[in-house]
Amino acid sequence: MRRRMQYGLMVLTTALVMVLTFWQGNSFALDESGCLTCHQYPGLTRPETPDGFKVFHIDEKRYLASAHGKTDCIKCHTTIHKVPHVGETTVNCTNGCHLAEKDKKLIADTDLKTSHAKEKSYITRLSDGSSCRECHHLYPHHSSELARAFINMHISFMTCETCHINRDKYKTLDYDWTNSETAEFAGQPFGARFNPKIGDASGSEHFISRIAVFSVGNGERKSMLNTWDTEKAKEYLAQEKQMAPDEKKARLDYFHRDIHKAEISVTCNECHSNDTILDFKALGFSDKTAHDLININIKGLVTKYKVFYLPDMFRQ
Repeated sequence: MRRRMQYGLMVLTTALVMVLTFWQGNSFALDESGCLTCHQYPGLTRPETPDGFKVFHIDEKRYLASAHGKTDCIKCHTTIHKVPHVGETTVNCTNGCHLAEKDKKLIADTDLKTSHAKEKSYITRLSDGSSCRECHHLYPHHSSELARAFINMHISFMTCETCHINRDKYKTLDYDWTNSETAEFAGQPFGARFNPKIGDASGSEHFISRIAVFSVGNGERKSMLNTWDTEKAKEYLAQEKQMAPDEKKARLDYFHRDIHKAEISVTCNECHSNDTILDFKALGFSDKTAHDLININIKGLVTKYKVFYLPDMFRQ
């Protein structure tokens, strides 16, 4: 009896291992190190020059349909072992592939920076009429190597003031969707899908829907997207180089009089926690999506670590 139980347990264990192996192979073979945990998000971007930026988004479906769709990320990106991995741009195309001389010549003549070009979605222009847009880079956050691309991603679905409004100055605030036809996209337009109240109501390729903050008081509800200082911001830019330091500081203090700059961990937790300032259900999200946004797993990577080392249990 005991021998039969041991044999049965061995068979069951073997079957379980086989199921898990095939299940992992079918579901995770393309992303065994969890790269798409971060890179799945449209608009994942960092600034590189005064007007340029680098895009890190990879659309999984389009990647699967590409020539390398059945190749795991770490098969080519062999030097990436941690987050952030700034500067790790080495791509190994001969790690078990492309070993023939004709392939090596083809690789040598190919700009590998374009390999994922068709799998990226991001905003190339956003003309919302705000004073912020006059001075700041389209993707303005740059100081934190770990978090900057995640923070820049948020311009795609919320206005600057949603995070940066001074809530000590404005006590009664409301958050709701605002829609416009002012965005230009590369890849697949994606702003509309963040507004569950309207779904795909707009077919325009320039449509974007973002969460905005409103000040409520005296029977009025005012959008805090600062469009009233836009002309003054244009004047400031035209005169900036001729200004004395004190005058420049005074003008900048004026433009930022309603703005608060918070630590990254505070900013993340203001929305993605049980004490969120956003009522996700009132914004139209389902119970499941609201729960996922509050408990989003990527937040821990940003708030708990300075360097996160990728697990290598699946690496060959």
